[in-house]
Amino acid sequence: MKIAIGCDHAGFALKDTILRVLQEAKHEVIDCGTNSAESVDFPDFGLAAAQKVAQGQADRAILICGSGVGMCLTANKVKGIRASVCHDSYSARQAVEHDNLNVLCLGARIIGPALAEELVKQFLGASFKAGTRHEKRLNKILAFENAHFK
Repeated sequence: MKIAIGCDHAGFALKDTILRVLQEAKHEVIDCGTNSAESVDFPDFGLAAAQKVAQGQADRAILICGSGVGMCLTANKVKGIRASVCHDSYSARQAVEHDNLNVLCLGARIIGPALAEELVKQFLGASFKAGTRHEKRLNKILAFENAHFK
């Protein structure tokens, strides 16, 4: 799987843990930065990674900032992106299975490396359950997005 990853300065240290997990699992990684702990604006890196998914250059993305919220808000501005902050294993898996989540957002100031590793594994190991009642609901969201966003 091709995974885009992006972070701001607050998420930089956790990005190394996630990169290791992705490499060990033999995923192809598109690193959209940042590449240091120097203060940066999270939208620059969140948009870059989300656009990789929206344009079909990556299958999914993982975004990291202090809380995960800023990256989530940013990614969800990109048409075709379904991003969520997940800080527990159930949500990281269930959001893919029910809502076809394609961008996982993590808060480096909220969770530690061990939990981040588990969340990434749950997110990447899950598949959308097509043909269920959840697909009908997702299609309503997609219809709205297609009607209102160019």
